[in-house]
Amino acid sequence: MNRRKNGTALVQTRPARLAMVALVLAATGALTATFVSSGGKGTADAATSLDQFVSIENVPPNVQTPRPAAGASSGRFTVDCGTNGNGKFSPDNPVAQPGIRNGAEHVHDFVGNLAITANSSNADLDASGTTCRNGDKSSYFWPVVRIDKTVRSGKQVQQALAQTQPMVVCPSVGKRLRAVPTGARNTVDRLLAELDRQQAAANQRMTASRGRIDAGFNREVIDSLRARRAAMIKQISTTITAAGGNQPGLVSLVECDVSYDDMHARMPGSAHRASVNAAQAANPRIQCPTVRDKLPGVPDRALAEVNRNLDDLDRQISEANERLVTSRGQGGPAFVDNAILGPLRAKRVAVLDRIANAIGRQAPRPQGLEAFAPCTLDQAPSTPAAPSSAPTTPAALPDPQGPNFELPGNTGGIVRPAQVLIEYRGNPTSKVVPMPKFLRALTGDAKPTSRGPANARATWTCSGFTDRLSDKYPICPGGSQVQRVQDFPGCWDGKNIDSDNHRNHVAFADKATGACPQGFQAIPQLRITVAYDIARNVQVKGQYALDSFPEENHNPFSDHNDFVNVNSAQTMQRIVTCINKGKNCS
Repeated sequence: MNRRKNGTALVQTRPARLAMVALVLAATGALTATFVSSGGKGTADAATSLDQFVSIENVPPNVQTPRPAAGASSGRFTVDCGTNGNGKFSPDNPVAQPGIRNGAEHVHDFVGNLAITANSSNADLDASGTTCRNGDKSSYFWPVVRIDKTVRSGKQVQQALAQTQPMVVCPSVGKRLRAVPTGARNTVDRLLAELDRQQAAANQRMTASRGRIDAGFNREVIDSLRARRAAMIKQISTTITAAGGNQPGLVSLVECDVSYDDMHARMPGSAHRASVNAAQAANPRIQCPTVRDKLPGVPDRALAEVNRNLDDLDRQISEANERLVTSRGQGGPAFVDNAILGPLRAKRVAVLDRIANAIGRQAPRPQGLEAFAPCTLDQAPSTPAAPSSAPTTPAALPDPQGPNFELPGNTGGIVRPAQVLIEYRGNPTSKVVPMPKFLRALTGDAKPTSRGPANARATWTCSGFTDRLSDKYPICPGGSQVQRVQDFPGCWDGKNIDSDNHRNHVAFADKATGACPQGFQAIPQLRITVAYDIARNVQVKGQYALDSFPEENHNPFSDHNDFVNVNSAQTMQRIVTCINKGKNCS
């Protein structure tokens, strides 16, 4: 692999690093769960201490490569999407937490799709530009790595956690619906209100774990809520469809999560970062009033036209967000207002008028839709909205701020990748079939502390040592790069592009044989290798780490990667043909 020098400037100081969450819980008398890093070995340590670093030469070879059987697909297709040279850093989590702004509570590198945010629809993704040289509009994103040369005592973390109320955060269903037929409006409103009540009840349960982290209790609350939300959301979709509407499945909106962003916001330095000039925010986004949840019931004969126009509104926002990325640094202080927000408002006025006219031809014309036309550059502090009956309101989590795009607890200079290798690989037991467009997939788990380690995966290694992966940060020999090797599931259920927990529609192949589980078929298996040039003295001193959720405290075992397939059918067929013929292609 070719290497180049990393030109990223490193900050010398910052508020000191978080200390061990497990020690914090012990100090508060609230240790009710084992904090697992180190590959599920029971180590009660989710911190970035020297214990979380290991010489890669001391890690035994552990990567299993099944031998190809007859009928294997042994090819490889690589995609060059760059190393995030556009600087698309975002705390959104579009796959795991769609519709939730700042859902990651840490910053991601994004390559590929230029428009994607937490609110992007499939149509938005398909209309986007891309950083990929072959035109692939897929989105690939992972948490950034930072270098931080200071260490923090545990008392500050203890104080923050002691005041933290975990909150259940769920995607908004009402804001993502297509036009609701007149005959279904009352029933849908009743079901949406029931979803709010379910979330409020879950938050009431979470008061039992104030000031502590209990992975078992969290799973119990979320699993119970998921089952009830899945039934309710399916009923919403069925109700709209039965009334003549066009409402595809809403399975991506089922999953909720437990958020500790209040802990993030209470960490020292939060007030300082919130006061940083908004123009320095890492990921300015266009914020427009939602329209889908403001419309009355739509007459049958107006449904198709209203839906086309609602999709136009979404695409306009995505195009504007893409323009923010590609035009960064252009013009003066009024550039965004004059070149992006002004034209966007004019377009929205026209579309909103068309929506009102379409409804007005069959029923009373809705009044006041023009009030939803103006948009702003959204860089204000935010927090997931709690239901009105929730017992507490968390402190606001600010957007990433300043020249280093920092969040409380996730601070220091971002290390830009030296290389990013994206490759689609075959299956050792069978041919692969095309993965469906808009397939969502996750690998690893961003929250092994608060959710348990079942889905976490070791990803860390060094160039020249890829026969071994570690769940700790590697210390590499001189001349060797720090690497993250992230394998995605290579098996698909043949039907779904997502599932209610974002995982069940795909599966990993058997480690020993490479065969897919029964009922699954092999698809091109995505592997992303991210390589960094990090000075060896920084490695030895334990001064680099992942951005993470607050309860993970930079745990290397919380490494993860997310993917949305927006390859065209033609490109995906090229990938499949190359792999099945045993070729190396790009």
